[in-house]
Amino acid sequence: MEQLLLPVLLMLVVAVPLVMGTRKQKRAAAQQQELQNSLSEGDRVMTTSGLYGTVANTDDDTTIDIEVAPGVVTTWLRQAVRERVEPVVEDDSADEDAPGSHEAIPAEEASASSVTTTSASSASSASSATEDKKTEESGAQIAPPLEHGKK
Repeated sequence: MEQLLLPVLLMLVVAVPLVMGTRKQKRAAAQQQELQNSLSEGDRVMTTSGLYGTVANTDDDTTIDIEVAPGVVTTWLRQAVRERVEPVVEDDSADEDAPGSHEAIPAEEASASSVTTTSASSASSASSATEDKKTEESGAQIAPPLEHGKK
């Protein structure tokens, strides 16, 4: 009897995680099937490829129409729907109060960063001075150059 104890314990150690993993996988598949069957028009969804859209038509059993932009409706397999997402709520007052939400960088900050970039570079030339002036005028920032291979 003692000779059988070790092999039985080894089989249990291997079998229990396999059974538990299979149960978890079956449960996830059932939830996904339930989601795909419960979709209705107007639901906001994300596909397996990461595309967000609104369900436009659910008449077919195997396909679903998703509106990805106003007036643009595409047909997808139901299995391509990964999850239902909450609709985006746009708050106009939050957009106006958020600093730098869609605004250009002020000229003072752009010139300060271009001066820092220029002083950090080892070789400054007349062409970089003209580029800094263009940067200050446009309000754009230029990232410092990457230094590969230096240790």
